[in-house]
Amino acid sequence: MYERILVPTDGSDVAEAAVDHALDLAERYDAEVHALYVVDIDSVNFSLGTEQVDRLKQGRFDEMGELKDQADEATGVVADRGDERGVDVVEHVSGGRPHKVIANYAEDHGIDLIVMGSHGRAGVRRALLGSVTERTLRSTHVPVLVVDYLEED
Repeated sequence: MYERILVPTDGSDVAEAAVDHALDLAERYDAEVHALYVVDIDSVNFSLGTEQVDRLKQGRFDEMGELKDQADEATGVVADRGDERGVDVVEHVSGGRPHKVIANYAEDHGIDLIVMGSHGRAGVRRALLGSVTERTLRSTHVPVLVVDYLEED
């Protein structure tokens, strides 16, 4: 049923809950998992200089140590967990508007299912879904499994 599953991740607890679901499905269907970290260029424009923003737009993440470390850590968690379960994981880092990058990646790589958290690190949780999740649902024809994460008190 599924050959390639995309799990966008920002390293948050919600994203990691989605990772577990994606890996469970990948094990069941012998699917490959694609871990995608998206640098939201719109949100970093305010905190970075022009030269750094240009690097991001060109995909030169290796030149930005802290950002590269965050991305590698987030996708690395997926790869490590996949390795423990015998699931092949492809890691990818990209920059742009997250929902568009996710939708384009899914289309370009023949993704059968997107598994993502209900909300991520950015901002206050909306009543139902985070803005990236909501926009992704509207931007793709690929099925999306939205995983919620309940914080323990």
